[in-house]
Amino acid sequence: MIHQPGAFVFAAAAAAASTRRVLLSGLSPSNPLPPLTVRLLHGRLLRLDLIADLSHFLPRALSSSGLHLHALSLHSLFPDPSHLTLPFALKSASRLSNPLPVGEQLHAHSLKLPSHSNPHVLTSLLNLYAKCGLLDHARRVFDEMPCPSTVSWTALIAAYMNAGHDREAVTTARDAFASGMRPDSFTAVRVLTACARVVDLDTGEAVWRAAEREGITSSVFVATAAVDLYLKCGEMAKAREVFDKMPEKDAVAWGAMVGGYASNGHPREALELFFAMQAQGVRPDCYTVAGVLSACTRLGALDLGRQAVGVVDKDEFLDNPVLGTALINMYAKCGSTGEAWVVFQQMRKKDIIVWNTMVSGLGMTGHGKTAFALVGQMEKSGMKLNDNTFIGILCSCAHTGLVKDGRRYFRNMIQLYHIVPRLEHYGCMVDLLSRAGLLQEARQLINDMPMQANAVVWGALLGGCKIHRDTELAEHVLKQLILLEPRNSGNYVMLSNIYSNSNRWEDAANLRLDMKAKGVEKVHAYSWVEFGGKVHEFCVGDKSHPLMDQIYKKLDELGMEMKNMGYKPTTDVVMFDVEDEEKEQTLVHHSEKLAIAFCLLSTEPGEAIRVTKNLRVCTDCHTAIKLISRIAHREIIVRDNNRFHCFRDGCCSCNDYW
Repeated sequence: MIHQPGAFVFAAAAAAASTRRVLLSGLSPSNPLPPLTVRLLHGRLLRLDLIADLSHFLPRALSSSGLHLHALSLHSLFPDPSHLTLPFALKSASRLSNPLPVGEQLHAHSLKLPSHSNPHVLTSLLNLYAKCGLLDHARRVFDEMPCPSTVSWTALIAAYMNAGHDREAVTTARDAFASGMRPDSFTAVRVLTACARVVDLDTGEAVWRAAEREGITSSVFVATAAVDLYLKCGEMAKAREVFDKMPEKDAVAWGAMVGGYASNGHPREALELFFAMQAQGVRPDCYTVAGVLSACTRLGALDLGRQAVGVVDKDEFLDNPVLGTALINMYAKCGSTGEAWVVFQQMRKKDIIVWNTMVSGLGMTGHGKTAFALVGQMEKSGMKLNDNTFIGILCSCAHTGLVKDGRRYFRNMIQLYHIVPRLEHYGCMVDLLSRAGLLQEARQLINDMPMQANAVVWGALLGGCKIHRDTELAEHVLKQLILLEPRNSGNYVMLSNIYSNSNRWEDAANLRLDMKAKGVEKVHAYSWVEFGGKVHEFCVGDKSHPLMDQIYKKLDELGMEMKNMGYKPTTDVVMFDVEDEEKEQTLVHHSEKLAIAFCLLSTEPGEAIRVTKNLRVCTDCHTAIKLISRIAHREIIVRDNNRFHCFRDGCCSCNDYW
């Protein structure tokens, strides 16, 4: 302790001088305040007049360096804190584990000062109350500002967003622009992000136009936020236009565009952009790779997916649940359940999403019993089953016809796990019962549901009607589907076929006219296969593929061999299964058959064939592919929009249950 006044003045002056040097060279953990300065601060002995012009800079330096208690201690020494020091004291208070008591004291003290109405002080108060979750207090502080600045508006918008109130954030942004606020880059990013979250294209585009007027659209952060907005709103062309005009693109911007293509049903474009990203030498982050794997999953492009995996260190997949989940999902949905299982077993970090993905992957590929065993492992490992776990289990039951198991799991979910069934759970149960021929029980379940059935639930019942040829119930279901999905051509076509099969020609004609009047067009059936680093697409009547003549010739050869084995085209399935592939001669040239013939011509003998189709495989194709697998001695894996079929030696993994 310093006893003599002269010594104290000397020590304080020395402390002030050394403090000045530290502050001017940059305060940091490696360049801290001098020990004597800290002692004097704690003892409230430092004469602030000795550091004169640094008296306002010191609180800022302390706060910015994370020395929040020191900053608050120093602030308490000021007899009359100014608008320059009070904001940093409030900032330091907001960083405390319990900021409210100190913040309220500072607020009460500020009311006695002339600087209280200063916008910097009020904005800092707003941020403090927002950090405490007191949005009403934050709003009242904001309303005290006679002319809020851009920073103040942005602080309020950010407060709403951080609390998950994105619609309020967008409403506030509209008010801000109506008041004449001119956005800076930070404001534009926040508002564009909020608009993306609530899919508000109009407000988002208004913000983007304002950003253009302010000349801030060249910022990679602003442009990426705009790209994300357009992607979330499904405006792919506008997103790509903004992306292409960006003067600089970082990994986040590339990843947003790649992921946007994948999530909006443009897997080819996602892959093309990913390869362009690699050509530019930009290293993808985990979310970009996850988006690419999603695109490969949609196309069934297993080899391209493996190629994408090669750009990331294996340990990242094993330690990152996001990447691991995407990889497991891709392997499973490309029919390589074994590889999915290996990745799952090797993963060092498994959250509930990883477990659920593996359960679903096993279920969709017909490994229902293994999925049940994995659920048992989940419980033994201490992982708590959630609603998505039961969706995977119930789907497994539906695909394998395990009605008793499905009923038991559905009952246990409610009674033992206290999970309230969602629409998806009811949909799985309707699917399970419908496939098993329990159509009236499935219909009764729909009637007893506490919510209105959607198109997926009615579609599950329709699937049972297809399998078990219940035309009367199918007509009722299709009328419901047309009400729910007035733009879905498949529903109209199927109902028209039912009318035609029942000789109700006038009803069929009227339905076709109604379809035409509404501008509803049929969805064309497509099938994809991957070969030579490219995805090859096939559809009925398309002769653009360079090998199409050879493909048709191969199908004719297979047709002759199948007829020798007793095969006859299943023309009676036209009513239920065929949409734009409606006539007997086109049954021979369905898109999946074209894809399989191409693979037989292009791949090595014995190599597995993987086909992805956008519509349900018809009964005739299912029968034909079983025979082709025997003739060609190939494993043929077909994933349609309904499930997996693994054909081997004349049999299918679904056991003709789909």
